[in-house]
Amino acid sequence: MGTILFLVRHGETVWHAENRYAGVSDVALTAAGRDQAERLGGWAAGAKLDAVVCSPVSRARITAEPAARAAGHPAEADPDLAEMDFGVAEGRTLAELPPAAVAAFRADPVAGAFEGAEDPLAVAERGARALRRAAAAHDGGRVLVVAHSTMLRLALCRMLGIPEARYRTVFPKLENCALTEIRVDGQDTGLLACNVPAS
Repeated sequence: MGTILFLVRHGETVWHAENRYAGVSDVALTAAGRDQAERLGGWAAGAKLDAVVCSPVSRARITAEPAARAAGHPAEADPDLAEMDFGVAEGRTLAELPPAAVAAFRADPVAGAFEGAEDPLAVAERGARALRRAAAAHDGGRVLVVAHSTMLRLALCRMLGIPEARYRTVFPKLENCALTEIRVDGQDTGLLACNVPAS
């Protein structure tokens, strides 16, 4: 049967309106982001979850809290679920970066990762490792994972056998607090749903 993982990007943050890269930065949720987290908690109340796992970064932990309360399971933080460090792009928009660097990133976000950024392939590996670990710890169960957009997209590519360089085209966006559902059975992963509103 495998384990069902519900992958969720944290709620909206104060950097979303300007589309600033938020990796290792500790960025607060907006009022809308906190509302999204409460709606996720409402979904979790009826989801029959066996566990809630989250990134240790505050925007993910705060997003996970209502769901953890509703499910009756404390949120378990896993450092491997943290967002990618975007190097020189951290806290900046694409318009604020050198055009040549932006062009290289858009052409291949792995080979053209921003200066000083964490290796996207390493992010894919640690993210996939964390998701498989959560699945193995709750074998046959249902687990909510609250984390971050780029890390989740890279991990999904790794687990589904998609080249990581295509993560921005295959998964162009993970909506805040929307549900992406996968089934994990050992090394096999199936994508069941993507970007489903938590309502």
